[in-house]
Amino acid sequence: MSPNPQRAVLIIPALNEEAVIGQMLARVPVGLFASVLVVDNGSSDRTAEIARLHGADVVSEPARGYGNACLRALSSLPERTEILVFMQADLSEDPSEARRLIAPIQADQADLVIGTRTQGTAQPGSLLVHQRFGNWLATSMIRLLYARRYTDLGAFRAIRRDALAGLKMHSGRYAWTVEMQVRAIEQRLRVVEIPVSYRPRFAGENKISGRLGASFAAGATILSTICRLWWRYRFCAGPV
Repeated sequence: MSPNPQRAVLIIPALNEEAVIGQMLARVPVGLFASVLVVDNGSSDRTAEIARLHGADVVSEPARGYGNACLRALSSLPERTEILVFMQADLSEDPSEARRLIAPIQADQADLVIGTRTQGTAQPGSLLVHQRFGNWLATSMIRLLYARRYTDLGAFRAIRRDALAGLKMHSGRYAWTVEMQVRAIEQRLRVVEIPVSYRPRFAGENKISGRLGASFAAGATILSTICRLWWRYRFCAGPV
């Protein structure tokens, strides 16, 4: 039986996003999700307060890192959740497009659906040069090691809850998205890419892409994660 759309949960990690979190939540399609879960990742502003005012459930994860926030969300899900949708809090992604990511899972055509920015409509300035290069380098490495083609490592994605549990995710900071995609290959999940729109963040600071040093650190972590996972998969008798 296909998952009930009312059993989908939207997960939004957020760090100091008071300037945009309200507008972002206001654009979430009514009735699509059983719950909208904002994970406050140690904000020093009114992010959590504003999220609650807009009807979101809010949990706290003081350990910084996108992956840490996502892992915290997994421990706070409603019992009957079947589909998880992850997206950023900075209004660079369009919440209304979540319907398109959920649809292949509802139709039992996919276990993981990735919103690809590179094949969609990325507005000028939304994907910086070093982002595009890093994305190309990481997806090329995956293609070389695993013979599987991805076009993006974007955060906007949907996945079956039981499929995600089977991936046994560990990454606490930058490598959450790439770990999910590599482990999906190892576990032979049905993966679909759907073009999505992408725009420059509306307000506030790009925590990673806006800082060159942070971008290099994230890139190094992503590439080392791909190599580590492949080595263990290749030489340690399967995924670990």
